[in-house]
Amino acid sequence: MDFGVWVCVCVCVCVCATLPGNQSLNTRKLPQGLAEEWLWKVGGENHRQLDADKYETDPTLAQIRRDRSYSWMDIITICRDKLPNFKEKIQIFYTEHLHLDEEIRYILDGSGYFDIRDKDDRWIRISMEKGDMITLPAGIYHRFTLDEKNYVKAMRLFVGEPVWTAYNRPAEHFSARKQYVKFLEQTV
Repeated sequence: MDFGVWVCVCVCVCVCATLPGNQSLNTRKLPQGLAEEWLWKVGGENHRQLDADKYETDPTLAQIRRDRSYSWMDIITICRDKLPNFKEKIQIFYTEHLHLDEEIRYILDGSGYFDIRDKDDRWIRISMEKGDMITLPAGIYHRFTLDEKNYVKAMRLFVGEPVWTAYNRPAEHFSARKQYVKFLEQTV
């Protein structure tokens, strides 16, 4: 099982200290070298940025999908005018949770933040913009929120049929979580 957090090179990794009541504010950036080191420690893999304007015909995206067996995809637009029950959905996305499968998102337009837990259980904020793709491994605690622009259009990719189930923290009893924790314990 691959436990790496795969992120395109242009994302900004930040130490997350979000203020209560304003989940969409950015936080301070880690220096570039430290950000790359952090991604490496959790199994991150750098890759070139994808061309979101040509996602339907992009050979790089097609190759990634073949290599990682992403056979199912859809597109979601998260904004007040497009997503039914917008406020409730944003709160669900922002509640700390994990999945039993990878979570793959490719940002086609707009921007937002994925917050993930590091080895020491601190929040790390990953800024996602047009052209960025992220793969969160099964068992990693995370959450998502929009930034101040309140808009993102993203491709969701799955291996096989999509599974939408989120398990809110605590969820330590799942084998996906136990395997991910074991992976973290083996990192430097």
